[in-house]
Amino acid sequence: MNRAIIGKYLNLDTFVHKLDPRLKFMANILFIILFFVADHFITLAILVFSIMLIYVITTRSIKSVFAKLRLPLYIAIFLLIINMLTVKGAAPLESGTFVPLSSQTNIDTYVHYRGQTIINTIYWAPFGYDQPFQLTKFTIYRTISIFIRIYGVILTTTILTVSTKPVLLTRAINDLLYPLKLVKIPTEIITMIISIALRFIPTLLEESSRIMKAQSSRGVDFKNGSIKDKSKSFIVLIVPLFVSSFTKANDLADAMTSRGYEPYAKRSHYRQLCPNWRDLIATLFIIVCTVMVIVCQIDAVPLPAWWIATFQRV
Repeated sequence: MNRAIIGKYLNLDTFVHKLDPRLKFMANILFIILFFVADHFITLAILVFSIMLIYVITTRSIKSVFAKLRLPLYIAIFLLIINMLTVKGAAPLESGTFVPLSSQTNIDTYVHYRGQTIINTIYWAPFGYDQPFQLTKFTIYRTISIFIRIYGVILTTTILTVSTKPVLLTRAINDLLYPLKLVKIPTEIITMIISIALRFIPTLLEESSRIMKAQSSRGVDFKNGSIKDKSKSFIVLIVPLFVSSFTKANDLADAMTSRGYEPYAKRSHYRQLCPNWRDLIATLFIIVCTVMVIVCQIDAVPLPAWWIATFQRV
């Protein structure tokens, strides 16, 4: 199966590969915004499942969809601990009820949403209800929502990079930045820098993997040991990686100079980008997702009670 890496293009013949790169770049930015604007778990779930389906179509790999869960899971665990230290819930009384809301000075005690009051119930407080380390409803909601959002952003960005050739991605960015030329901003140089950065992401990942294997064969342990030992191992990895990066940068600069690259020269384009029927279908899908999020954000629009119950912006 294909293992999709952010920044590495997969030469496949799929529906997403044939879309206009300008549309894919704008859709990538729009979906990232939608992920952080949506206020309901159901809305987030619809967006994520849609992106997961598009990802499978693009990469033809189901395994890598679940492999991408690792990084957001680590971030979610870290944020869960931070939220348990910073978010305090509503303290319960001996009768089982909670302290009246008017007497609470903690801003995380409750929120009002569409006429409902959502109380930040404490599920676990090992050091007491007046201590900061607590597992509350809002802590769980915030952690899960951040996890879903980061996962969606990773999938969306990966779809863009694996389905778009670097030269076409550069062309798309250059076309979208065209208005900046009116104020004398060198957009060609900016797009070239972005293109080179995206091109070298998979190269540096492969280089770091090669260095780790070489150092491991020399007895360096990257997984076990104390924090001090791991810091030394990290230095052993990062120093040769920086040296290799600067070497590759110098070689690339020499190669571009020998081929007569002139940053401020007037550019012409060999590839002509023309929208087609696939772009129309993709545009309709993007509009549907955007309208769904906007409708859910407007309080005047009635939503089902089960949909409102998944409100997570707490």
